[in-house]
Amino acid sequence: MTGDQGLVGSAIYKKLKDYGYKNIITIKKKKLDLRDQNKVIRFLKKNKPDLVIIAAGKVGGILANSKYPAEFIYDNLMIATNLINSSYINGVKNLIFLGSSCIYPSNIKRKIKETDLLKSNLEKTNEAYSIAKIGGIKLCEYYNKQYRLNYLSLMPTNVYGPNDNYDLLRSHFLPALIKKIHNAKVKGKKNIILWGNGKSKRELVFVEDLADAVVFFMKKKTKHSLINIGTGKDMSIVSYAKQIMGVLNYKTKIKFDKTKPNGTFRKTLDVSLANSYGWKSKTSLINGLKKTYKDYLKNI
Repeated sequence: MTGDQGLVGSAIYKKLKDYGYKNIITIKKKKLDLRDQNKVIRFLKKNKPDLVIIAAGKVGGILANSKYPAEFIYDNLMIATNLINSSYINGVKNLIFLGSSCIYPSNIKRKIKETDLLKSNLEKTNEAYSIAKIGGIKLCEYYNKQYRLNYLSLMPTNVYGPNDNYDLLRSHFLPALIKKIHNAKVKGKKNIILWGNGKSKRELVFVEDLADAVVFFMKKKTKHSLINIGTGKDMSIVSYAKQIMGVLNYKTKIKFDKTKPNGTFRKTLDVSLANSYGWKSKTSLINGLKKTYKDYLKNI
């Protein structure tokens, strides 16, 4: 598997260990550049995995995506292309590619189905990253069609949990909120500043639940090559801030920087397909936030 040092990859690695898997092949980023196809081909040829899990990628929030679009599209396209094609070349029949709900159109007001892919325009603030992930999804779809493989794309909503990135300039909204509110508590600040108007709605899935979904679906043959992973529930950014304040037992005033973007107004997944296969998320938001904050305190 790739990306085992990151938020999602580390959770998947732990989950595989918990289920008794012993021969888990990983490699440090410094030792294998996943953007180099020849090196990736040689690595897979040498190690001969039964299954490849692609959890590696360049990720970030609205600011990072807006500032470094060329890096986001190039790095993620190359990682997906090299790993999927190299897996096929080396006879790997089973593969799981992890993407993001940002692949879907930005103007869908209802819950988003897998069939909504490519029906309308993407959110501009992370378009480069989204296009790269769509490329990976379509690679899996067409490699399955042409070569009769079992390559599955799992599309999680916003993922949070232990081992997250809390850099305010590069992180997603939830870890950024945790850091802002923690700093306000420590320094006794009277307010925190949120980007936009705080009304945008987001769905979250706890990283351990996503890891559980990966293990669940890696054992299944599915008729679909794209499956949404989430809770099917959303809240506004302001509501999440208030939930975090409750976990931290600290209330402070919320101000808004309306010169900053809101991002997509709503991005909630229809997870009925995953549910129909027998998978559902298990972790409540409060329990997930408590585990995440405990990890944040341990590592700051």
